[in-house]
Amino acid sequence: MTQYKRSLLIQFVVVLLATTAAVVGLMHLKDYVNRSEAMRAMTQLGGRILDYRSTRGALPPQSFIDDVKDQVDGAVRIGNVRYRALWIGPGAPDETILAYSEKRHPSSFLDDGFVVLRLDGSVEWLPSAQFRALLATQRADSEDPLDKP
Repeated sequence: MTQYKRSLLIQFVVVLLATTAAVVGLMHLKDYVNRSEAMRAMTQLGGRILDYRSTRGALPPQSFIDDVKDQVDGAVRIGNVRYRALWIGPGAPDETILAYSEKRHPSSFLDDGFVVLRLDGSVEWLPSAQFRALLATQRADSEDPLDKP
């Protein structure tokens, strides 16, 4: 193999590896941005819920959530929000899960998990196993199981 062909082959391999790394990196970045946007949207939703609660003294109904959810920034990325106010009593602790949305990342290095809104308005990301264990301790007997679509 001549020096020119060897150089050409090395350049081809370098470009191929750089392109592959860029594609994988951008897929990961896309999923990270989607997760961040979902958390931001859930934070805005939590703010609206807390405003309603401070004004009226109770958690809003599901219809309020359905109306407001589409008005927050990043509503598309928040996905299917499960709202649990119906099963939360008036004396529930602040760390009770009020709403959650599952986020799956099939094409990424990010783990699947849930964007969780707590009763005090805080939003966090929980890995699937940790979330399911936490929800199992808080779930009411009459509440729909998590595995239902």
